[in-house]
Amino acid sequence: MTLALIADDELPLARHLQQQLAALWPGLQFAPLARNGIEAADRIAELQPDIAFLDIQMPGLTGLEVAQGIEGNTRVVFVTAYDEYAVRAFEQEALDYVLKPVKADRLQRTVERLQHALLQAEPDAADAHLAGALAQLQPRAQGERLRWIRASAGDLMHQIPVEDVLFFRADDKYTCVQTASNEFLIRTPIVDLMSQLDCELFVQVHRSTILNLNHLAGTRRDESSRLYLRVRGHPQELPVSRAYVHLFKAM
Repeated sequence: MTLALIADDELPLARHLQQQLAALWPGLQFAPLARNGIEAADRIAELQPDIAFLDIQMPGLTGLEVAQGIEGNTRVVFVTAYDEYAVRAFEQEALDYVLKPVKADRLQRTVERLQHALLQAEPDAADAHLAGALAQLQPRAQGERLRWIRASAGDLMHQIPVEDVLFFRADDKYTCVQTASNEFLIRTPIVDLMSQLDCELFVQVHRSTILNLNHLAGTRRDESSRLYLRVRGHPQELPVSRAYVHLFKAM
């Protein structure tokens, strides 16, 4: 059985896509429709569907952010109203997409690609393609790189050299800045931080986490083959999303 999840805040479009897929792919099973990015992320984590059709613009989390957080083997198809320039980025990385409004002949090609990909079962290649396509749609860094982080701990404001940061992690309304000695809080979102940091030193390893590679101590896989990172100066391991596992293949 092949299980698919459709996530789109425009429910009529989501239902129409489900009807088209059901006609083109008899036997395809569907999880309950997700109405926003948070629902999509929760259902992917719980149900581990084979395929997720993710709208790019959704409340809570975008389709890109949902894809960055996937830790299982779910294949991603983006549903997008982006212009042709952005669409070409997906094609160059061999990731599929459905351009709104959905056309039956284009969706047929998507179904054929997905069926072939599921039979081939090459998750490593898919991971690299997913990360490449996501990276092409992330904000590009401009100007001087961050050298200092102004962050609070209690009532005090601290000036932290960026090289002392072990990792950044999104936490509700704040971003946690973790050093070897303390945890600080800033209001800058993860996506904005990534565009200001040195990309040779800092890498995104999860939707909510940016790691300083200078403090990486090693990696570990659990019984489900999920990858975790060990960080010098910090007792807890960091989970790695499927889209970023390929960054640590040599370890």
